Amino acid sequence: MMTLRRTRFDTTCVIELEISDESLCAHVELADGVAVGPGDVVHVHGEPIRVGFGERRVVERMATVERASTVGRLWTKFAGNFQMTELYEVSFTDRTMTDRTTP
Repeated sequence: MMTLRRTRFDTTCVIELEISDESLCAHVELADGVAVGPGDVVHVHGEPIRVGFGERRVVERMATVERASTVGRLWTKFAGNFQMTELYEVSFTDRTMTDRTTP
């Protein structure tokens, strides 16, 4: 079924944060295995979570999931193909460049 509007629902989520000399990570897992697709938005509610160096915290919060409309989902997939090409831009500079300030 093609949807033209966004739909919203609330769910719980588990947030895992870790800062150490071996790892810097932040993961959010939505309850009941809710999958997030292209164009979807997830807003996690609550105060910012502070984690000090060498700490790992796991917190449960409420989240609002806003599903993209069919048009929004298609647009996100289409536009994502062009944004992906930005990752391919590479430049090479000669390491032996000389000072070219001669008149």
